[in-house]
Amino acid sequence: MTLADVDAVHAIEQAVQSYPWTRGNFADALENGYLCCVEESESGEICGYAILMPVADEAELLTIGVAAARQRKGLGRAILNEMLEAARKGEIKRVFLEVRSSNAAAVALYRSAGFVDIGVRRGYYKNENGSEDAITMACELSLSTDPFEKMSEGNDSGVGD
Repeated sequence: MTLADVDAVHAIEQAVQSYPWTRGNFADALENGYLCCVEESESGEICGYAILMPVADEAELLTIGVAAARQRKGLGRAILNEMLEAARKGEIKRVFLEVRSSNAAAVALYRSAGFVDIGVRRGYYKNENGSEDAITMACELSLSTDPFEKMSEGNDSGVGD
């Protein structure tokens, strides 16, 4: 991801997230040297993204998103796999994330990639009823080299928050 990609990424974020990041959040992630990736279609259109914040030998997956028209086609899985592989190459041992407890598709994707529940953050996310809990998850990267090796292509989510 480059600054030139931020408007397209932000447009996807606004379309698929209930409470999206701002354009400035994406620019700040780039400026701070976080691992930021985009996935492009064959025509060069950005259709997915993810941001990973490394700290020492751990990292946090801050956001991941797929354009609505491209969800449930394996792209979310591919982006997650790419980020986990980049983390491994960077000698990251563990990746954390938070996910809305109501986002069953994302929770299932993360679990299938080797993430396990490690806690709950009560009232972490805003929603139409005020707030909802986040499931905190972690993936030990030293235990697996390819979390999707044994998965079939047809079980993807269009992950979000």
